[in-house]
Amino acid sequence: MSKYLFKNARYISHESGMPEVRAGHIAVEGNKIVAIPETLNGSDFESFEVVDASDKLVSPGLINSHTHSVLLVLKGTVEDIEGNLVYQYMVPASYLLEPQERAAIARLACAEAIRSGTTTMVDPLRHVADYAPAMIESGVRLWLAESCADAVTTEVGAGTYRFDREFGETFLTRTRALIEEFHGAEDDRVRVMIAAHGPDNCSPWMLGELKKLARDHGLRRTVHLSQIISEKEQVEKLHSCTSTEYLDQNDFLGDDLIAVHWTFCNDSDVARLAETGTWLGHCPASMSAKGPHPLPMRSILDHGVKIVLGTDNMTEDMFHAMKMAMTLHRGAYGRSVTPSPQTVFNYATVNAAKALDHPEIGSIAVGMKADLALFNLMTPAMMPRLSAVSNLLHYGHPGVVTDTMVDGSFLMRDGQLTTIDERTAIVEAQAATDAMWERFSAEDRGVPLPATDPA
Repeated sequence: MSKYLFKNARYISHESGMPEVRAGHIAVEGNKIVAIPETLNGSDFESFEVVDASDKLVSPGLINSHTHSVLLVLKGTVEDIEGNLVYQYMVPASYLLEPQERAAIARLACAEAIRSGTTTMVDPLRHVADYAPAMIESGVRLWLAESCADAVTTEVGAGTYRFDREFGETFLTRTRALIEEFHGAEDDRVRVMIAAHGPDNCSPWMLGELKKLARDHGLRRTVHLSQIISEKEQVEKLHSCTSTEYLDQNDFLGDDLIAVHWTFCNDSDVARLAETGTWLGHCPASMSAKGPHPLPMRSILDHGVKIVLGTDNMTEDMFHAMKMAMTLHRGAYGRSVTPSPQTVFNYATVNAAKALDHPEIGSIAVGMKADLALFNLMTPAMMPRLSAVSNLLHYGHPGVVTDTMVDGSFLMRDGQLTTIDERTAIVEAQAATDAMWERFSAEDRGVPLPATDPA
């Protein structure tokens, strides 16, 4: 059993509920934090390996509450293309990849996450069993979900919504298999969620089946909500209501649900989502690639909606997400200083732990899981410093992360990944990306292709 003593640390405490920097020493034994003494006597923890943390800030590992790791295959492409990105690019890409290619892209996503100080990833997509082992091998804490729909999503890009229960059963079968194989695996480091892709492509029957699965297995749930204009229009056409109202009519809202995006929610929707305790999974960076994400942020903040953060597509950089969240959320009040850096940091730590119903992650305290990120304080981005949390939120980036630990094991130590051969992961992910785009181009889908560098 590994034993580490992070000596002479500054660490982020949540004892007051808000992140505060304190001084002390952090003892880790096995997968838990076992002590946080302010001072040490000569013989204390003499069997522990000492990690000099005198120039480091020890933080709870960041929690990415919504990502599609395999969609890193689209990095640097669809950000600069107009159109229905979900159905004309993201859905086709998720199908065109071969199983080993999905695994290669997901492995690279985990490498980027680890380098960003992320210890937990929530990943709903399709064909999850193809890449789950690669993600599990990285050592990251995971919530995995097969994104379910009974509208034939491969046809929506052409403007056709056709519901087919046999198509939907494919995803329900995969979800049951995921639960059987992976839920609780790796000493409970891996869990499974229930995911409805979105209100436009899930019938009342599908929503009912997913609720039953969640109830039978005691699982958390997630859904894209009011994500894109085609969803809004389709739900209005089919059900004569908003996406939020449709989910509410089918008893799908609740405090066990992370609903992601909320782009086209109105004030009435926000009020109902707040009333039901539904979590906003905000992905501010990915949703702002073409300008600030136009969700009703002031109404969301005024209603006290519970918020968590995700990176969504094309990156696993949670610093990017936190910084953009602070900018957008403050902009809702017109160049405000609300919310504070401390509040936004909580979106990515303690809030996310609550949304996932995992009371042992998201903060540093005795008895908590040893899911930690260490940030270099002696670097220009973090200096000069009066408030480390303020510096981290305004100016932090993956380059300040020196170490990442999950369950008491280093996934990165002194800037070197320990569970992933990084160069091999990059080469294999690039090969998978080239192969996917070659297939995409060959199908002549009638949509613009991304710009590429000369050979």
